[in-house]
Amino acid sequence: MPARPKSPKSAPPPSGRARHIGRVIVKTALFGLIAGIAALVIAVLVTMASLPSYSELTQKPNGQTVRVHAADGTLLVSLGPSYGEWIPHDRLPAVMRDAIVAVEDRRYYSHFGVDPIGVARSAYLIYERQGQGRRWQGASTITQQIVRNIFLTNAYSFGRKVRESVLALAMERKFSKDQILELYLNRVYFGGGAYGVDAASRKFFGHSGTRLNLAEAAIIAGLVKAPSHYSPSADPEAAVDRAKVVLEVMQDADAITPAEARAARLDRVRFVPEPKQNSVRYFTDWALGQLDSLVDEQSAPLDIWTTLDLRMQRAADQAIRQNTPANLQGALVSLENDGAVRAMVGGTDYVTSIYNRATQAQRQPGSAFKLFVYLAALEAGVKPGDPVVDEPITIDGWSPRNSSRRFLGQIDIRNAFALSINTVAAQMGQKVGFDTVADMAHRLGISTRLNTHPSMVLGTSDVRLIDMTRAFAVISNGGNAVTPYGILRVSTTDGTILYQHEAQSPRVLVAPFVAAGMTDLLQTAVNTGTARAAQIGRPVAGKTGTTSSNKDGWFLGFSSGLTTGVWMGRDDAKAIPGLQGGRNPAQAFASFMQTALRTRPAQQFDTEVTLPEWQLEPDEEAYYGDPDQQFGSDEEGVTPPPEGQPAPGDGDDTVTLPYEDDTAGTPPPPPPARRAPAPDRVPSGDQQRPPQIDQRWLEGVLRDQQQRPPR
Repeated sequence: MPARPKSPKSAPPPSGRARHIGRVIVKTALFGLIAGIAALVIAVLVTMASLPSYSELTQKPNGQTVRVHAADGTLLVSLGPSYGEWIPHDRLPAVMRDAIVAVEDRRYYSHFGVDPIGVARSAYLIYERQGQGRRWQGASTITQQIVRNIFLTNAYSFGRKVRESVLALAMERKFSKDQILELYLNRVYFGGGAYGVDAASRKFFGHSGTRLNLAEAAIIAGLVKAPSHYSPSADPEAAVDRAKVVLEVMQDADAITPAEARAARLDRVRFVPEPKQNSVRYFTDWALGQLDSLVDEQSAPLDIWTTLDLRMQRAADQAIRQNTPANLQGALVSLENDGAVRAMVGGTDYVTSIYNRATQAQRQPGSAFKLFVYLAALEAGVKPGDPVVDEPITIDGWSPRNSSRRFLGQIDIRNAFALSINTVAAQMGQKVGFDTVADMAHRLGISTRLNTHPSMVLGTSDVRLIDMTRAFAVISNGGNAVTPYGILRVSTTDGTILYQHEAQSPRVLVAPFVAAGMTDLLQTAVNTGTARAAQIGRPVAGKTGTTSSNKDGWFLGFSSGLTTGVWMGRDDAKAIPGLQGGRNPAQAFASFMQTALRTRPAQQFDTEVTLPEWQLEPDEEAYYGDPDQQFGSDEEGVTPPPEGQPAPGDGDDTVTLPYEDDTAGTPPPPPPARRAPAPDRVPSGDQQRPPQIDQRWLEGVLRDQQQRPPR
């Protein structure tokens, strides 16, 4: 008989020691669980006691709102978070409540602040994707989100998640579901600076949040996930696509029927267009940059009153837009003698470029920099009427030239400045010292680094427009210091004054007689020199500037207590044929000042320019040659001209009085009208005296044109 198979041996019963260890582990775990629950209950109860009342939660804003006003009180811009009207739960549209619950927390009405199913699902996803850096995503309930929004930050950590959960549990114990949902819909961020359903509805649709239909509610509900990405202001198509997902989720959650989902015509939703960002934002951006140094308040809403004059700002914007050539940029700054900035344009279009060329860009000023050269000379004792010789000069191997490659011979300081004669500026710089010129520029407010090469007198160092305008304002202010400012007063919304601008005590930077002498020279430049396009029918003083190969055009000047600076050029600093400070920039200056000064009486300067009759109405054509043949001088000397064109001077809008060389020393016959005569060169041994203009001939030519207004 076959043998029976052996039955498997049964496991030996656990020993008494093993049973004891098992019971200890179970008891310890049970005790730990009970202790944990007890600790959680105590934490929730303590947190409940420390939570603010519901009325307090509805009043506390999130973030700081800043309202910026013009000088007349007009609201320029409101920055920071925007809060609409608080909408009670019973007035919140049902479609809005259903949409947010469906897409953000489907089990909202069944959990107690923390969703165990959501936590388990998130934990499983983390386990599945180990090593991918996944966080606890999708587990936050509406209650947890509002807790994080009000009490915590978005910085992720395990400790923050624990505190968030405890606070959520406490919120659910202290407040009802309806209250928490009301709080959420009135406080959550929906993008574009809008906090709460009402602010979002007004921003995106132009009406109150109580009037939202299903399609609009779906769009707003879809914003919570990624406010910036789905914002209708930034990408309307993305907002609509996200809303389609929300409608599908609502249908899946039985919040709406398929027929209702189809009836929600997202293609018929009309978004409110974003207000155009005009040039005033260049000013507000600059002014608000000073706020931190004026007040310490970081959370309370603020009202800021500024120096901006809206009428002048509109005139400035129009002047730059109308006078800046296509594909170029333009900038303008205008300030009072006390430094109050009345207008600022940092570019032709703030929407396409927020870069502020009035305060940030550093460009070469060309002959506008001669302001500091002649100021240093006047301070050293030079007088506007002193004679000087326009002749070749070489300083440390550098030989400046005038744009005509000609020299006028004996001339006075006043006309040398008015005609922007480079050789005379070089002589003045050499006489007073190039370090002295740089010190003068820094004294008057130039904040950038300046070289002290001889060519610096022609403006080869980079400067800012606002600094140059400030320097010219010092002369307008009689030599007293001028510090540009944009903020007059800062207060909280309840009227508490946090800052009030106070006028600075007078501080003399240059003596009044020096400022008066400089005003004399600047008037002459506008009356008879390179800046004639800046005439506005009242006393004006100013100076043009054009840099190498016409890369930059400047005009800076003042009249009736208002100083304005204009710059034009390309951001990439490429050459611009025909750009000269005496043309488009001077024209923009004149266009702006005619409007800006319309309500002000004309003011006479302390020094009134008196010129010989023959100089009162110079020959315009003689002054301005072919703009494409104006070139510039760089730090190394003269920039070579393109092949086939005459050699350049410094490239500034130097007035040119063309004449032909006559080596025999005999003047040629008088040229056609509107041309200056040939010089009279008289040999004297190995030397020749500098050429002299035949003033009698020029007087006869110009007398016929004295009544002709400048073009």
